[in-house]
Order: sequence, then C-alpha cells, then structure tokens
Amino acid sequence: MSIALPDWSYLNYVRRTLTSVVILLFGCFAGPTQAQTSLSLPFFDDFSTRSVNALGSLPDPGRWQPGSGVYINNTMSINQPTVGMASFDGLAANGLPYVRNNQFAQGYTDTLASRPINLAGLSVADSVYLSFYWQSRGLGESPDIGDSLTVQFLDRTGSWQTVWQVEGGVANNNFVQAFIPVITPAYLHSQFAFRFRSYGRASGPFDTWNIDYVYLNRGRSRNDRFVKDVAIRQSLSPLLKRYTAMPLAQYVVNAAAETADSVTTDINNLFNNFNFTTFRFTVRDEVSGRVLQDIPPANTVLVPSLSSQRKSIRPSPLTGFGTATRAVLRYKVDLITTDDQNPSIPGINLRQNDSLSAQAVLDDYYAYDDGSWEFGLQTGPREQVAVRYILNKPDVVSGIRAVIVPFRTNQTGQPFVISVLSNTNGRPGTALYRKSFATQYAPNRNGFVDFKFDRGVSVSDTFYIGYQQISTSDTTFLRLGVDKNSPFGRQIFYNGGSNWEQNQNSAALNIQGAFMLRPVMGGKDTALITATATPEPQVPLLVYPNPTTGLIRWKDAALTRLDVMTADGRLLYSIEPVRGQQTADVSHLPEGLYLLRLSDGNRTFVQKLLISR
Repeated sequence: MSIALPDWSYLNYVRRTLTSVVILLFGCFAGPTQAQTSLSLPFFDDFSTRSVNALGSLPDPGRWQPGSGVYINNTMSINQPTVGMASFDGLAANGLPYVRNNQFAQGYTDTLASRPINLAGLSVADSVYLSFYWQSRGLGESPDIGDSLTVQFLDRTGSWQTVWQVEGGVANNNFVQAFIPVITPAYLHSQFAFRFRSYGRASGPFDTWNIDYVYLNRGRSRNDRFVKDVAIRQSLSPLLKRYTAMPLAQYVVNAAAETADSVTTDINNLFNNFNFTTFRFTVRDEVSGRVLQDIPPANTVLVPSLSSQRKSIRPSPLTGFGTATRAVLRYKVDLITTDDQNPSIPGINLRQNDSLSAQAVLDDYYAYDDGSWEFGLQTGPREQVAVRYILNKPDVVSGIRAVIVPFRTNQTGQPFVISVLSNTNGRPGTALYRKSFATQYAPNRNGFVDFKFDRGVSVSDTFYIGYQQISTSDTTFLRLGVDKNSPFGRQIFYNGGSNWEQNQNSAALNIQGAFMLRPVMGGKDTALITATATPEPQVPLLVYPNPTTGLIRWKDAALTRLDVMTADGRLLYSIEPVRGQQTADVSHLPEGLYLLRLSDGNRTFVQKLLISR
C-alpha cells in the first residue's frame, strides 16, 4: 500500500519552492544587516535560558536573530558542558522537515545568527576571540561525509565569510572546544555578527550537530579555556519509579512503591581548580501550588577541577491530594555555588546554569518518556512493537497519545494499527481491541497527537499497547518517536512475525530508551453489557499452604504475577513465574501477616498469607 501525495503541477511546485527559499534567505542573510541596537562585549550563551513559544524552545531573542530553526534542549547530546545546548538538524522551528517530499534533498538547514555586536574601535591588540563547544551526532543521527557545520563572520561590507568548518563522516560524541580569532580589521565594526550553519539532509532530523557555551570577548587567547563555573548538566532522572507519568488515581494506591528511590543528575566543574557546592531539592504541585517536599542545603561538597560529579537525592512518597484528579509535580535541584563571585566573565552571572527542574505528571495517562524524542524508529509491515503497562488497580483505556516523527516524505493520512493486548506469561497476549488510525503530525517538534478509541477497553493488572505498520513502501514506513534518555527500555516487546521478544534481549530490536506512546486511561468499557445468563463461578487464584513456613504453591499454571505486600498494602517485591513454575520461596521474610496479589493477566485476586515458623 502506498500513500497518495498532493498532485502539484510543476509550476506550482517551483513557485512554492522559490517562496520557501526566499523566506529562508531573508531570515538567514538579511536579518543581521538590518539596523538594530548592537550588543556590547562580552557575548555569552550556554543555552541554559531559552525562549518558549507554541513551537517549543527557541534561542534567547536577546542574543540571537529569530527564524533560526535551531532546537534548544537538554536531551539531544551526550555529556554537554552545562545544562542546555543548541541542536542543528534537518527540521525547521515547527518540527517539520525543510523539504517534505524529496527524501534526498540536501542543503543548508538550521542557521543560528547572533544579533549585531559592537566591535568598533577595537584592534588586533585587543585579541578578540570566539569560543564554543561542538559535538557531532550526540543522541541524534550522525552527519555523513559531505555534511558540515560552519561558522561565518559578518564583515563591514555586509558579507558573510566562512572562518571555521567541520565535516561529517567521523562519529565523535565528545564535546570539542573551538577557538576562532576575530582580529581581522574587516570584522571590527559596529554591526559585527557571527552565525553557525549546518549543511546536510533537509528531509528530516538527520545530520545532528550540538553546540554549547558560546563565548565572545576581548583580551582572550587560545589558552583561555577555563571559566570559573560549576554547572548542573544532565537532565533529572524520573521522580517516579516505574514511569515518568501515571494516573493520579493509580499513584495514590501505593505511593511508596511508585516513588523513585532517588533522583539523580550530575554537575560539571569547568574550572582548573576545585570548587565547593551545596544543593537544595524541592517538589511543588503546580496545580494546587503546594510545596510537597523541601530538602534544604546539606553539607558542602568539594568538586575536583575539570571533572563531573553525580548528585543523588531521595524523594519521599507524596500524599495529601484529597479529591484532586490531577497533579503536576515540578521537582527541582538548585546548586548553591560561588559562580557569581569574582567571575571569569565580568558582567555575566554564571549562576544561570545552577538550577534544573523536571515534571512528573499525575493525570490520566501513563508515560515512559520525558516529553522529547531524539530518534524515530521505523518498523516493517510484518513487524509489531508493544509496550507494557502495569496497573495498581483495574482501569479502562480510552485511547493513546503518540509522537510520529516526520522523516523523508509526508506520511499524513497513512494508516497504521493500534492494539490493546492482554498479558500472557509476561508477554503480549491476545488482542482486546484493535483499530486503524491515519497518521497525523503535531504542530510542533515534541507535540503529541491524540488517537481516541471508539470504546473504552477494560484492563486489569498488566496490559500492552501495540502498533503495527500497514504500508509496504519503504518511504512511508511509520516512525514513532523514541526518547533515548529513558531508563525504561525493558518495557518494550518486539514481534518479527511469530514470537514476542523483550527489548534488549532481542537481536532484532535492541534500543536504548522508550517509545513516545502514552495510553490514556479513564471512562467506561462501553463494550460490556449485562448478561442475562448466570455466569459460571470463577475459581480464585490461591496459594497454599496457609499458614506457611516459607514455601508456597499454586495449582493454576496460568499465574503470571505474584506481588508480595505488607499488611497495609506496601509492595515489597514481585514474582513473575517462568513457564511451568508453580512454587515460590518466601522464607526470607520475617514471620507475620502479608498480602499476596495474584494475577493471570485477566483476573486479579488478593489473599492474606501468614508466615509462621
């Protein structure tokens, strides 16, 4: 099956193409030469602050020209110098490819141009240098031979001159610092500007470059590498233990078991001397305004020179939601440093990169992703992918939210299939619901699209959301967004035609991260009707003997999960029996009363168990 694309005439196609080119050229070339108030030295941006609008995170308009297409984020790179970086690829600011119906289109893509900077009156003796860190690929797609990242300076005639360039073809996931002198008299004028430009494939998120810590100032040299700056760097790990988001009604069933044991990040010392820091951790519900947790600054921690150090904080289970149906938990780490005292860059407050926050949403859906994709994975027409979700109580699936990444050609309208699957021995089982949907793109880069079911689907304990490609054309394969920073990759399962295999245990599918695939919960299963016949009684799932000294047994070979809980409902651990297993040893537990939650994928029973010796 193939997709029917719009039937443009040749002239209309040319007209639209030329219009796009003119708009791009106007934004990239004309912008810096327009009369604007010039900035003064120093110029500095580590992209820890950004401008946010309907399209997402954009460069700070106080420093950069608009219309760049560059994506400001903290997820696309590996070991960035500080929190935040600018990523270049083949997507425009709206998250769509620059060229949508020519998969082999090549050209200049993202351009990040500074606002005018006043260098008038300076000379070679003032030793003006531009420095920055750059990385090829990161967590994106590697630039190929012939692709490039360039730096250009605007001379006093209004012409852009290339002064630095690096080409693709060689993978390098280190951030490399570059130094470029700005000492040629032609650049020392009141409307000087510089810009970064990427060249590569323009039909999707290909050929990724990342830059960070852009610094222009006088009185510098190539040896001016060390800045007195201790900065937070890596995104915060999830606040929840099993998800990044989940329904509030499911969380409060067992808040202790659903809250992460720790939240981690790391800090980076860019200075060639040791430094001291302390840090504070807070959790605030942005819906109610309540501060739910506040861990004040603890002991001072020494950070060695030119090194990074991991930080770990233990959050507490969160309570007191009352009748609320939704909470947005903003959890935040604030470093307390001396970066604003005797700074290496006078006039710049380097404490701007000392704070970092993330969200854990308790609403009506489950998620394993952090809300941003770094990759789009395609599957073939005979392949299926499914993602596992485990409930604390029975619920209803009413639809999904997904991110479909634009690649190569416009796939709008292309059909694909979403399934809700039961659980069979820890693997996807029979289909409880299946529906075909038409591909849609969100209006921004990380936007989700809602795909609503025509009825609710009842699920209990464990279920799976699966998707399958229908088209057999390589250029129209569905590509679902993947969050490469997610630690929940083991919840993905892959079926190449006959058997389900768990991700990271499968040679066919071994990816790091999580799919941007979120089941929406709540509502009623409208497929259920009241039966007139008397139903057959269900035989409950049970273990024996009870009391026991430590060894328990069960007769039902279909038992797929056994949760051992304290008498007040706190989950201790779970057992997922392998094929043929009908015993378990709980003798390591102290004597006392426990609760066992038993499930065969379709039914769930809770049983009291007394351990007595």
